[in-house]
Formats: sequence, C-alpha cells, structure tokens
Amino acid sequence: MALINLAIADDHKIFREGLKFTLEDYTELNLIIEAINGKDLIDQITNNKPDVILMDIKMPEMDGMQATAYIHQHFPEIKILVLSMHNEDKYILDAMRLGASGYLLKNAEPEEILDAIVTVHAKGFYFNDNLSITMAKELLGINFMHRLHQKEAKLNEREIEVLKLICEECSNSEIADKLFLSVRTVEGYRTRLFEKIGSKNIAGLVIYAVKNGIITI
Repeated sequence: MALINLAIADDHKIFREGLKFTLEDYTELNLIIEAINGKDLIDQITNNKPDVILMDIKMPEMDGMQATAYIHQHFPEIKILVLSMHNEDKYILDAMRLGASGYLLKNAEPEEILDAIVTVHAKGFYFNDNLSITMAKELLGINFMHRLHQKEAKLNEREIEVLKLICEECSNSEIADKLFLSVRTVEGYRTRLFEKIGSKNIAGLVIYAVKNGIITI
C-alpha cells in the first residue's frame, strides 16, 4: 500500500500528541503536517499537500468549518475527515455540506480512525453508522423519500426490536445486552434486515423504519 500523507489540525497539543501516538504504529500513514488552526493548516498545505486531513471543528482564528470550505474549494483533491467531540446533527451536516468527506468523534477507536483514513483516501468518502443515520434524517427532512424505492418487507417482532435499536445508534453489543442475545445473533438479525428491506446501509434501514411508522424523527 502506498503511503497516505496525513495532516492533523487541532488547537490542543495534548490531543495532537495523543493522536500521533495512537497512529504511529500504522506504517501506511505518513504525518507531514501539524497545525494549530485552520489558517496555520492552509499556510502549510500550500507547499506540502497531504492526502487526508484530520480536522477539528472548534479552533481559534480560523475554525475547522471555515478551513474545510476553503480547502474543498481550492484543493478539492485533499480529503477531509472531521474529528470532533460534537455529535449533534447540525455539526455533522454543516461539515458535510462544506466539503468534508467523513465525520468521526474524538472517542473513536484507533482501528476506526485508520479505517476511515484508508477508506476516504481510496473511495473519497467514509460513512459510519452515526453519519449514515444523520444523513438519512436529513434526506427525510427535505422530502427525498419519494425517490427511494425499497422492497416490501414483513418483519417479525424481534426484527422490529433490533431495527429500532439500530436506529437509536446502538452497537451490536449494546443491542445484545438490551435484548439478552449474543452478539453473533444480533449480527444475524442485522444481516437479515438488510436483505429483507433491500438496503445496503444504515441510512436505508432508518428511512424504511420512518416510512413504516416503526420510529419517528
């Protein structure tokens, strides 16, 4: 695998150091830029372009949203992964509208951060369950439902229970605990839901659940 040149933009040195320590074992990553805010980042990438940027939102002088918009406009080949403590839909949607290619929380596991970096570099985007659910809510909110065609699905009571918990952003292990099932059993239910509903992602499950009155948003 070719090296992925990486930039980190965050005003907290302790977080930058922790992130560097977390990612240092992954030999496919090459950290070339550390920036303390959006302006510092833009000044550096003018002469030293990374492939992927890990971008905080709240930074002084020029925040992550402003930097994301500028970089997306002037350096569209650079992929931006927002890495933030903010889990509210507004932050997620604003970042994606401004040109981010993915959105992670700062408490994400190292493996997920690596997966996101590699995926966004290869495919141009990274959607985890949380982002998929947020985007699904947005699509529903602006009346895109009529463009979505899904299979007619007959779900049993247990499948509906699992679907509701997926829509609440519960992980497989959390669902297993709530329903007194094994994680493997939950994984089986999740797979069957994708097959029955005809969806390939979490967003499709959320849209199906709303359309059929299983959940409300």
